[in-house]
Amino acid sequence: MSGNVLTAEWAPKISNFSYQHIGVDQVAGAIGASIRGVDIADDPTDEIIAEIRQALDDHLVIFFRDQDITPLQQLAFAKRFGNVIEYPLVQGLEECPQVAPVVKLADERVNFGGLWHADTTYLDEPPMGAILLAKELPPFGGDTIFANQQLAYETLSDGMKNILDNLTVIQSSKKAAVTRTREDRLKTGAIGGNSDEGLVAEHPAVIRHPRTGRKSLFINSGHTVRFKEMTEDESAPILDYLYQHQVRPEFTYRFTWQVGSIAFWDNFSCQHNPVNDYHNYKRVMHRVTIGGGRPKR
Repeated sequence: MSGNVLTAEWAPKISNFSYQHIGVDQVAGAIGASIRGVDIADDPTDEIIAEIRQALDDHLVIFFRDQDITPLQQLAFAKRFGNVIEYPLVQGLEECPQVAPVVKLADERVNFGGLWHADTTYLDEPPMGAILLAKELPPFGGDTIFANQQLAYETLSDGMKNILDNLTVIQSSKKAAVTRTREDRLKTGAIGGNSDEGLVAEHPAVIRHPRTGRKSLFINSGHTVRFKEMTEDESAPILDYLYQHQVRPEFTYRFTWQVGSIAFWDNFSCQHNPVNDYHNYKRVMHRVTIGGGRPKR
């Protein structure tokens, strides 16, 4: 692969599954699909849930529009896909603690998680996925970009793959850049002492998806500190290259929100970046996080 051209050789691996209960429209060459024919408030059948899971495995992030649901309905939907876990640093809603508000107020200049990252990879058992619902939006801006980490791995040279396949990464909640994106929320919504404690975990640099077996990079600039087998200085040039490579434009899709929109992403296989371009306006999202166990090689 050369330049910025995504050839058929490196296209996403999408199954030939025939959907019978939902509509699935691919939205970009590398990642993402829009789901039609699902009203989450109606408690979808097991057959619909199975097809949604298949679409997530195929496209890594899926989108729903016009979902008028309560926090309890959002939580119930998330539980159909796995064990729901609470975000470790920020307080959830009083009436539904497993639903975490993701907020930027009009007078704030830094948005929560406003950089490329996968969620909470500093946990021993990081989440498999997250379901984010738009509740209040600015009149413009506030898009979220997603990047396919399976493609990021597959487009590396064989030599780089061989190196990374055997490495472990140290992940931390205390990297300076990501810590700055949480400062405003931790002033008002931190849980216990977690706002000051550093959470650290070790994970393979390359992991296999628990259902599809596909390999993906499990490295991100928000939380990755170094390779366990190397010093920070030795790790830095490799990580800096990977940070740029894994968010190449041809691996990404930029989603424009509407109130009632949902994004459901596979945290083991993609990264995301909420764009901070809506100063002087408020943005409120509700997130539910789904556990996935320890990532494996």
